[in-house]
Parts: sequence; structure tokens; C-alpha cells
Amino acid sequence: MTNSENQKRKGPVRQLFGSIWGAITWLRRALANVIFIIIIVAILALIGQSRTDVLPQDFALRLAPSGVLVDQRQALDAFAALTADESAEQSETLVADVIRAINLAATDEQVSHLVLDLNSLRGGGVSKLYEIGQALEQFKASGKSITAVSDHYNQDQYFLASYADEVYLHDMGFVLLTGFASYHQYFKDALDKLAVNMHVFKVGKYKDAVEPYTRNGMSEASREHNRLWLNTLWQAYRHNIEIQRELPSGAIDDIISRSSELLQQAEGDTALMAQQAGLIDTVASRQEISNTLIQRFGLDTQTDQYKHVNWSRYLQHRRDIPLPGADYVGLITARGAIHSGDHPPGVVGSETLVQLLRQARDDQDIKALVVRVDSPGGSAFASEVIRAELEATRNAGIPVVISMGSVAASGGYWISTGGDEIWALPTTITGSIGVFSIMPTLEQSLAKLGVYTDGIATSELAGSLDPTRALSEPAAAALQMGVDSIYQRFLQTVADARDLTVEQVHEIAQGRVWSGERAKELGLVDQLGTLQEATAAAAAMAELTQWKTKEITPPLTPMEQLIMQLANSGVSLPGDWQSSLGALTTLNPLGGGLGKRGQEALTELFGDDSGDVQARCLSCSLISRPSR
Repeated sequence: MTNSENQKRKGPVRQLFGSIWGAITWLRRALANVIFIIIIVAILALIGQSRTDVLPQDFALRLAPSGVLVDQRQALDAFAALTADESAEQSETLVADVIRAINLAATDEQVSHLVLDLNSLRGGGVSKLYEIGQALEQFKASGKSITAVSDHYNQDQYFLASYADEVYLHDMGFVLLTGFASYHQYFKDALDKLAVNMHVFKVGKYKDAVEPYTRNGMSEASREHNRLWLNTLWQAYRHNIEIQRELPSGAIDDIISRSSELLQQAEGDTALMAQQAGLIDTVASRQEISNTLIQRFGLDTQTDQYKHVNWSRYLQHRRDIPLPGADYVGLITARGAIHSGDHPPGVVGSETLVQLLRQARDDQDIKALVVRVDSPGGSAFASEVIRAELEATRNAGIPVVISMGSVAASGGYWISTGGDEIWALPTTITGSIGVFSIMPTLEQSLAKLGVYTDGIATSELAGSLDPTRALSEPAAAALQMGVDSIYQRFLQTVADARDLTVEQVHEIAQGRVWSGERAKELGLVDQLGTLQEATAAAAAMAELTQWKTKEITPPLTPMEQLIMQLANSGVSLPGDWQSSLGALTTLNPLGGGLGKRGQEALTELFGDDSGDVQARCLSCSLISRPSR
């Protein structure tokens, strides 16, 4: 039978679906071929670039961090990384990359100067800025100078700019200094109107993570301890700027309080006001700033800009490849809320971190380990699983040092107790030793709609956690006792790790938040210092005289390794290739379409540990948010 006769025997519906399936098959093969060709082009570009790309003998290093400063990037799509335009603003910048570029440039004879271009930086919090600031201090100590440029400066941008020898501001720009604030939404009346019953079980006078669901405003206890850490961070911020800019003590607060008066004196010119207040050195247009830099460093005829090397390109030339047989201090980053199970970067998954710790123990080159904790907490169960694995790592003979980032509170502090030593920054937010559990029930909401739940059970507790039924008194009592028990375990864990009594820990616990500096005074932290200093301490524990740092990350598939290696190489594909592949990956029917915020919300609401008792800090999620 011929094909035409066979087609005639098929009905029109079968012919239609057959045509659609054939088109899909053709499209799938075409996409695979296009992606394969692009990868080959990237490999050839990498080979060609490695032969021709040579850094100048003398240049200014352009440091232009973008997006939010983080200790660990969230999960990154490999093809998105490969097709990213280097000039495009990225959503996150690794603090470690920024510090490494500064430290390398400080001792690099080819680097004559550092230009801080802060236009694309959104923020990241005082602690991360402080660590970068320490690296900038060391850069200036080498005898080299720093110039800061930006159209505007928010509070985070200006913190870094204050370290520069010269600060340039656009003639229509401004320096926006307002102070720090911590505000939350409260939902009690809204929940009452919806007839949602929020059953709260907690331990700790200051454990305010449940307050948005039980109150219409901040409690006095919450206001008390949040005021302390907020004032501590602000004091550190303004004190640092006053030192860097050689301003009198209290100058920053005075500028803020008198901003209307100062602006009036400058006839409404915000740039002139900043200059007159001593916040910046020079007011100029973009063209004037560009001409100044060209006069100082020379003209790049290919770009019509001043001669410089972008920091991403610089790091590619100075990258350090781990070699077998050397001594290393391993580095594991635990960033984000803590959940049970496996989770991508940006969320601390208990099973994911356990596998990384075992990976470190199996690596014969790892002689000591640093765990960077930047987490507001989360599941108490997941936190204990991680802490126990850290203890197992220590028992295997590998020294473990905890380096706290912007925040290591509640569950973040729980896992920190698993280290031999705990290091924090003076502005780290930590503590919040307390636990809670929340269970909403909807029986009254459903009753308003005429929906009721009824049935039978073999015991009074059976079906008691059904959110469509009222919570029984025995079930509520059991939940509260469970929370009380976990809190006592938290206290005992801290007491054992910090050589304190349970009573002493309880006095400084109850959900109260402390700065890193105060936490050291209270015995919750051993030392104050940066990640680099904590790493050196870990090496000293292992009695290492020569060592390097090796980041420990989940193993990638061969294809992921190839794509990420190409992405990290600095190879740029032509714009039309980037657009084409970007469109193809967007059309991927199996790809996620919720976006980062949507995925975070789903994890928060429907995570596999949503029923766990929580060791989480309410205000800590605000610590690393960009300035507004």
C-alpha cells in the first residue's frame, strides 16, 4: 500500500495529530542541533581567546559589582550563564570574587589603580560591605589609590565609595543617606476577617517571627531587641564612613537630620549638597568624569574609554585551579533558609549540605574546613541534621571553623554550634535562640461558605491536624509540649558547644537577636573577623604553613561542567547567537516558568518541612536587602 493510500485510510484527526507530532520531532532535533553548534562555536572561541587575550603591562582595574552582594549565588541555569552578556547587569555578585580581585590587584605590579564603578550595585548589607571594605583598606595600604564613580549613591554604594581616595558624583546625582529601618506587615485583622484561626506554639519572649499572624503591630519585646541590633548596625555604618571621609563624630546623623536645611543652602542641588557636606569630592558630568580618567590612564582607541581591565576578565586570567596533592582548606557555603532534603544553591538543604560535608571528608587534600553560614534559620530538624554531620566531620579529624556572614540566627546559629570555633563579623546578626510552630485552621472560614467537616476516628488525636477542623485541646497541648522539648534541646546543644549552663543560655536566648560583637561578649561567638581570617584560623588548627582554599560544591554532570567552564571563561558569543539561544531556552516546555520569587514563595509555603518546628528569625531576612 502506498503512502498516499495509507494517508487516505487515516482519519483527519489522526492525520492532524500525526502532522503535529512530526513537527514537534523536527523542532526537537533542530533545537538540539542549534545548541550543539553554539557549544562548538563557544569552544572554538575559548581556544582562540586563550591564545590572543593578554592583559596590558599597566592598567587600571575596573571593579563594577552588580546586583546584590551574596556569599553564594542562587541556582543558575547553565545555558543562561553561557549566553549572558558581560555588559548586562547581573542580579547577584559573589563577595568572595570581589575580595579576591581586590587582594590580587593589591600585589599585582600590572595594576596601577582601582576604579570603583558602583552604578549597578544594589546592595547586600553592612556585613558584606564591611568585608569588602577591609580588602579596600589593604589595597590602599599597598600604596595604590582608589577612585569611586557613580551617577547616584544609595547607602550601600556609598559605604564602599567612602573608602576611595576620590569620590565622583554626577552633577544631577545625589547621596541618599536615611538610616536603617525594619518594618513588617501584620495580618491579624485580615485573618480575623477571613475567619482563619492561627494556632501558635512558641518558646521565647523575643521570638517574634509569629507576631505578623497574631498582632496588628510590633510588640514591646520585639521593639526592644530589634532596636538594639538595628542601632548597632547603624552605629557601625556611620562610624566607618566618618573615619574614611575624615568627618567629625556624629556628622552623618547631623547631615540626615539637617538634610532639608542643607539642601536649601545648596538651592535644591542634591549633588552640590553632598559635596558641601563632605560626602563626595567632585561633581561632574559623565563626559567630564570619563575625560578625567582618560587623562589619567590613557585612551583605549577600541572602546573610546579610559584604559582599564574589567574585574571579571582579570579574575579569569588570575584564576587558581586546585591541584591534587596540595593542602587545602575546604569552603562550604550555607546560604538561605534551612529546609529538609535536597535543595539548590540559595537554600540550605539538609541532605545537600550533608553530602557536601561527606564529600569534604572523602577528599584527602582537605585538611581543614570552613563553613560560611548566611542564614536566618528554618527547620529545627534540618538544622540538627546538619549540626550532627559537622560534628561527625570534626570527629573524623578535620578541624571545622564557622564563619558567620550577614546573619546566622536561630537555625543558622544551631548549625554553627557544630564547629570547633565560631567566627562572626562585628555586624553579624546572630542568636535568636528560640523555636515556634504555626498551624492555621479554616473551620470558621469554610462554615461561612456553608462547608463543614464531619466523620469518625479511632482516637481523639486521629485527624486532629486536619486544617478544615478545629484544633482539639489535646492536640494543641501536644504541639506546645513538642515545641518546649525542642527549645530545651536547642538550649542544651548551645550549652554543650559553648561550655555554658542551660540556665545561662536561657538568659541570653528566648529568641533574642544579638550583633556579632555583643555575641562574642556573651560567649556565643569565639572570634570577630572576616572569612579570610576564619580560613587562616582553620589552617592554623590543621597546622598548615602553606595552603589554598578549595570551594566544595555539588558535582556537575559532564555537560554542566563544559557549559559552566565556558561561561566562566569569559567567552562572549555574538549577540544574535545569544538572543537565539536565550529564546530557545525560554521556549523549553520543561523549564521553570515561575521565576525566582515564585519558586521561593512555593518553597516557603509548601516545602517538605513545612510541618516542622521552626527555628527562624523574623527580622533577619531584611539584613541583606538592598537599600531603597
